[in-house]
Amino acid sequence: MIDNRLPAEWEPQHAILLAWPHDNTDWAYMLEQVRDCYCEIIQSLLTNNIKVILIGPDPQKIVQELNPNLKKYIDNKSLSIISIETNDTWARDFGPISVFGADGKVYINDFKFNGWGLKFASSYDNLINRQLYTSCLAKYGEYINRLGFVLEGGSIDSDGHGTILTTSECLLSPNRNGDLTRDQISDKLNMFFGSKRVLWLDHGALEGDDTDSHIDTLARFVDTDTIVYCGAGDIQDAQYAGLKAMAKQLKEFTTDEGLPYNLVELPLPDPIYDDDGFRLPATYVNFLITNGIVLLPVYNQPQKDTLARLQLQSLFTNRRVIPIDCTALIKQHGSLHCITMQLPSHNM
Repeated sequence: MIDNRLPAEWEPQHAILLAWPHDNTDWAYMLEQVRDCYCEIIQSLLTNNIKVILIGPDPQKIVQELNPNLKKYIDNKSLSIISIETNDTWARDFGPISVFGADGKVYINDFKFNGWGLKFASSYDNLINRQLYTSCLAKYGEYINRLGFVLEGGSIDSDGHGTILTTSECLLSPNRNGDLTRDQISDKLNMFFGSKRVLWLDHGALEGDDTDSHIDTLARFVDTDTIVYCGAGDIQDAQYAGLKAMAKQLKEFTTDEGLPYNLVELPLPDPIYDDDGFRLPATYVNFLITNGIVLLPVYNQPQKDTLARLQLQSLFTNRRVIPIDCTALIKQHGSLHCITMQLPSHNM
């Protein structure tokens, strides 16, 4: 087994990666609205001294399209804009998954991204990590080619101490690594990430989710002993049975020491629909943990938005939970965590 370690998201971070919405993405019909959301996220990161790497095909145009308040951060190098072609903007899923080696160095894993099981175009997005490494990450870490294995960052979650949380619906998808069994995939993950075990959730799905039940929409570690998860909502809800079964399975999981996890249920947002009447996969579990803050997606549902914020704030006593209006992001079937990817810090 390679002696690597996949850090937990709450560990120190070097920077956050995002990809800018442009005319050739699925955001083309609502660019102003989604860019406002991006700018709010970027502003929250930069004002809390968190570096941002922003990629897109035309850096000069991005500078023109950014909120003017953000341009000063380009001058002080807190905000880097890198010229890279992209199909879309879901950095969590095509971005690098970085680990620490036994030598203390960062190793940048470049897994294959195939558009969530061949659903969407990914020819540019699958090339991003190599280009990132060449353009700005060579001093940060060492590149590792993992393009023989399909893996999206949103499909796994780490406690930083050898446990990976994932879903069978996604990782056992025949259009990802369909030639491998569950045990073989577990072995691969343990090899890539230095983990000792993989916890597989077999239940739970959000309507409108194109990712085949990414774990970052359903359940997340917030410390080594605590998992927050998406509640089932009203018993009449079409998602209720699956999410209830997920909660039951979470209660059966134990920590590495054999103790039950501390489980915290976040509310399920009220249903949100697109213009054609299809439900969108809104979830509060799609938050980003970073240095000193937690960015929480909210959906203009004051009572539930506030409840989710207070619940998370009670868990992150040393971080400030900042709500971000993600009603724009959810229109393309993703949310805040989905568009961000953290690069862990060397200072461990």
